[in-house]
Amino acid sequence: MANLSAEAFGLLMNSMQPKPIGKGQYLLKEGQVCKAIYYVEKGYLRTFYTKDGKEINTRFSFENDFVTELKSLRSAIPSDYSIQTGEETVVWEFTKEKLLDLYGQSVEIESFGRNLLEQMLIDQEEHANLFKIYSPTERYQYVIRQFPHLLQRVSLSHLSSYLGIARETLSRIRKNP
Repeated sequence: MANLSAEAFGLLMNSMQPKPIGKGQYLLKEGQVCKAIYYVEKGYLRTFYTKDGKEINTRFSFENDFVTELKSLRSAIPSDYSIQTGEETVVWEFTKEKLLDLYGQSVEIESFGRNLLEQMLIDQEEHANLFKIYSPTERYQYVIRQFPHLLQRVSLSHLSSYLGIARETLSRIRKNP
């Protein structure tokens, strides 16, 4: 949001309110239609889907991150994913309707939104590439280098799910760096 002029930033901020949410609460449940993009001011969110009764984590979003379920938001179809708080969290909610209205008011906000969505797609591609390119040990080492805060704030069960490995395998990898 730093690249926005004071006028555009003001328009954006006047269109929403901070929303405190307790740990374990859902912003989006699998099967619901996503209607917003969220900015994380404090705390963190995890994005996951359920397969054969197991939760598979695909993303963790921390302070200053934006999160949504793009396919559901764009197409107004039920989401394949859930978004849940991992701790006490404060988010700013940008509803799709408000954003579209703001895009009509400000070319600068429209450009900001486009850049934001492009960055979200890059982040999704980066996560997908972890599984195409790296072994489980290399994925863990990547997380240590790129996202060390995950190790302090996310449970081992959620981290192992994110890395696509069993918790026991993660424990062995952590013992033998």
